[in-house]
Amino acid sequence: MRDDRRAGRFPRGAARVLAAAGLAVDAYLHVHLADRYDAVGESISQGTLFRVEAALAALAALLVLVWRRVPGDVFAWAVAAGGLALLLIYRYADVGTLGPFPDMYEPVWFRDKTLTVVAQAVAVLATVFLLLYRPRRTRPRGGRHAAY
Repeated sequence: MRDDRRAGRFPRGAARVLAAAGLAVDAYLHVHLADRYDAVGESISQGTLFRVEAALAALAALLVLVWRRVPGDVFAWAVAAGGLALLLIYRYADVGTLGPFPDMYEPVWFRDKTLTVVAQAVAVLATVFLLLYRPRRTRPRGGRHAAY
């Protein structure tokens, strides 16, 4: 293996750990907060949506660490970016009830919400890095096998 490929392992490995850590914190905080939001909503509660987000984030963290393939990285990015987007939308805009989904407008910041934003942002940045940074695969001169 060439030095340029070996050198690419550390940044990608660090990005995988950061993405998984951000997603794990996201999952933990959503599980931790879910019971507080069980009363919000009629057909689907906000607590249920928090549990779904927690499950998706936990699965994404595992995929980023274990599977190490582009579809897993895309899934992890989608979970983190989607969760971050929804959190910010419902923080700053009163969207109201959308079909079976409750009105989740909450125009305040508190510690767990701030931690969730940071964790999701770290996961988004780390997964973007994983999706964009691909170390070059180079062949030795002279075809498949180098003459030594």
